Amino acid sequence: MGYILLIAITIISFIVQWRFKSKFSKYSEIPLGSGMSGRDIAEKMLNDNGIYDVSIISVEGQLTDHYNPADRTVNLSPEVYNGRSVTAAAVAAHECGHAVQHAKAYAWLQFRSAMVPVVNIASKLTQWTLMIGVMLLIFSGNTIVLTIGVGALAVVTFFSFITLPVEFDASRRALVWLNTNKGIMQTSVEHGQAKDALWWAAMTYVVAALSSLAMLLYYASMLARRD
Repeated sequence: MGYILLIAITIISFIVQWRFKSKFSKYSEIPLGSGMSGRDIAEKMLNDNGIYDVSIISVEGQLTDHYNPADRTVNLSPEVYNGRSVTAAAVAAHECGHAVQHAKAYAWLQFRSAMVPVVNIASKLTQWTLMIGVMLLIFSGNTIVLTIGVGALAVVTFFSFITLPVEFDASRRALVWLNTNKGIMQTSVEHGQAKDALWWAAMTYVVAALSSLAMLLYYASMLARRD
């Protein structure tokens, strides 16, 4: 049963990732009516929210866009930073949504940020404790290492679910702001495309959380059967 659940989640994840990349690629080819770049949009959204101490920088890679609360930077990939498409606008606004969360002390973001050090340790633990733990369980009946691995995976899984309200709220803030500033997205079609792109981006986080939960249940069931 555990294998079936993992396989099902893997297939769903593949479909969502494919759909997400397809949407982003499609909307990257659609020029924004206002002609504004991702950087322009990010700067305007920050200023409109009274945020002047956050830097907007370009980082290498694709889909590397993120907000870093530690150094207060909105990091945009080159195609978003320089892009003048619907995708560039949606992503830039979304990342600035996180900056707005930070400025307004959004509780879920604060909680998530506080968990980062612990999650980093837990992530490293899961890389070896689960595999070694399963081997020890099979060959010697020892459950200690696998129990540690399951505990670490539980922390990672919890973190992935905490991430969901943070991501959905950032997209909500972005879309509300884009809808309010008619000069950026000049038609309802553009706004609908931005909403579609951000929805599929959010779905990747949902699938990631479900995948982590499926793995947690699978390894936890191994311990339960041993008991």
